[in-house]
Amino acid sequence: MSKLHAGNGVHWKDSKSQRGTAEGLAEHESSSRGSDSELNGFANTEVQPDKYGFIGGAQQTAGENSDDIPPDVLRQRESKWLDMLNNWDKWMAKKHKKVKLRCQKGIPPSLRGRAWLYLSGGKVKKEQNPGKFKELDSQPGDPKWLDVIEKDLHRQFPFHEMFVARGGHGQQDLFRVLKAYTLHRPEEGYCQAQAPIAAVLLMHMPAEDAFWGLVQICEKYLPGYYSAGLEAIQLDGEILFALLKRVSPVAHRHLKKYKIDPILYMTEWFMCAFSRTLPWASVLRVWDMFFCEGVKIIFRVGLVLLKCMLGSPEKLKACQGQYETMELLRSIEPRYMQEAFLVQEVIDLPVSERDIEKEHLSQLRRWKETHGELHCKSPPRMHGAKAIMAAEPPSRKDLKQNPTIIVEPAESQTETGKKAKKSKTETRKDTQSSSPPLNPYPLPSDNHLMPSETQPLQKHGPLQASNQSLSSAEQDTYL
Repeated sequence: MSKLHAGNGVHWKDSKSQRGTAEGLAEHESSSRGSDSELNGFANTEVQPDKYGFIGGAQQTAGENSDDIPPDVLRQRESKWLDMLNNWDKWMAKKHKKVKLRCQKGIPPSLRGRAWLYLSGGKVKKEQNPGKFKELDSQPGDPKWLDVIEKDLHRQFPFHEMFVARGGHGQQDLFRVLKAYTLHRPEEGYCQAQAPIAAVLLMHMPAEDAFWGLVQICEKYLPGYYSAGLEAIQLDGEILFALLKRVSPVAHRHLKKYKIDPILYMTEWFMCAFSRTLPWASVLRVWDMFFCEGVKIIFRVGLVLLKCMLGSPEKLKACQGQYETMELLRSIEPRYMQEAFLVQEVIDLPVSERDIEKEHLSQLRRWKETHGELHCKSPPRMHGAKAIMAAEPPSRKDLKQNPTIIVEPAESQTETGKKAKKSKTETRKDTQSSSPPLNPYPLPSDNHLMPSETQPLQKHGPLQASNQSLSSAEQDTYL
């Protein structure tokens, strides 16, 4: 399972190192045609991605989901979220409970990326630092981190169509985001667990937005998690174990009896925010709540899974030992991870940020007694969107949305249509009064040639593109 290293990262499994540089990624890109799945040979098979983009693996959704939201309900939710995003500061200041409730219900897929960026404060950071990502992206980066990052690229969601191709578009953007973070925080560098976090963000937003989302997670939501020594994650492991005593005394006693350290089972859960553990529908719902309410959601999910798997004497009969218990926690029963069940359990579990902070102070005192002072001084943890916004109040300019496609209002479209129709009618009348109608079927001897017949067709002339078409920069709306 997870193994702590003195370096700056967590290693879950060994793999052969592969040579890699930014130029190596570019070589793959130069020969790419079509989607990343086509690059990897999936285009000619019958494998179809699920609605989340997975073409296989444990996180692929099989068949229709009974929890799918009816289209009319989804449209209503989208309308409500658009109103919230257009008036974000007012909603957060006066109706935060409503925002929280709507995050618990699930953010509409079409607006999830934008909502995550607003909830995390990434939108404000991006607006306050214009051109910062572009500047970092243009720098070469530290070779020490670049080699490690590139070795990890192919491990991130290899069955997702965005990352399935070696050197494809998804892997290139992932490389750019992670490299930019090592330049943004050179003292922190890169940690393996940041890669799946950045990959999830990239599935929902462009690279620059994903970078600022990653910055907010690392600095506000989970500060110290990805620093050398991983002291913050060890502290949170002790906090989780202490909270478990109150939530499920049976599970707590069992883990204590077999001396199973929390770092053995919760490291990947917490550092990857359950993105490598849960079914994808559950991952997205957990992240919706996590961005709104903060790290307490991660604690609640961990507590729910431990209680469900180890919370009764009957369940413990099959795992009388450290090895058996660890195997059980590595293969959690699907029914406990199912979206509707898990989300409701997480909402109902009475663990607040006050409980977490109280236990944090207690565990910090104990840490100092046994280990001395923390080597890595992390900034204070922000418990969700409201706390982040209160700590760094944004301006209205920072929250203004910048759509890439502007649609004319219905009224102006109607007026334009009427004018066009009127001009067509007038043109037709003028044509009819000024010249006799042309014979639609002219005989070979007919002297009246059609206008198109006066000039020969250009067989090999270049096609003229419409000046109304979107530029390449405008083709993605990221709604």
